[in-house]
Amino acid sequence: MTRVHDMGGRFGDGPVVPDAEGAPVFATEWHGRALAVTLAAGALGQWNIDVSRHTRELLSPKDYMRFSYYEKWISGLADLLVQTGVLTREDFEAAGAGETHPLADKKLKAEAVAGALAKGGPADRPSDVPVSFETGQAVRTLQISGNRLVEGGHTRLPIYAAGAKGHILKLHGTHVLPDSSAHGLGEAPEPLYAVVFPASELWADPEHPGDEVVLDLWQSYLEAV
Repeated sequence: MTRVHDMGGRFGDGPVVPDAEGAPVFATEWHGRALAVTLAAGALGQWNIDVSRHTRELLSPKDYMRFSYYEKWISGLADLLVQTGVLTREDFEAAGAGETHPLADKKLKAEAVAGALAKGGPADRPSDVPVSFETGQAVRTLQISGNRLVEGGHTRLPIYAAGAKGHILKLHGTHVLPDSSAHGLGEAPEPLYAVVFPASELWADPEHPGDEVVLDLWQSYLEAV
């Protein structure tokens, strides 16, 4: 079965329509609050970005398809808070009742938000894994895009690019491998590349066959052609 979140290039989803110039950053007020509480909860240090992405992927297919973007975020966050023991299901119904939380000292204070956003969460790490490909080299992605470490686990190789031929545009350095990091198996950093694919290699009937798609892909997703 395909992963419900892996939707790139599906027929019938319609074109990507950019927001009009000058449009508000958030369509409604609660969208901004959803982003804020997600970042604040992440600052508690109980999970990483790969874990949070995988948690959204684990939403039930019916919910995933009917939820808006930020509904997916806030639903995934609720699941994470319970899974990690930060909160209980009862806490969501208690409207903040109870004693001071053990993680209260780790809260992201308002005056620290700008600095935290500017700093971000860099994922580049030193690695002993040797670089296998060079700029311009022809490569092919693995035929199956699943996680090789955890059955049904998180991966950043989209299904529409599985088995596709492209070429290396550049090496980004060595970065945390999401397939490992999302499942508590360590950061396992390895080389990360920008890989260029012609649209005709990814889809049977692309609207613009001459277009190109650039994907950032880890070395273990690739093989030499």
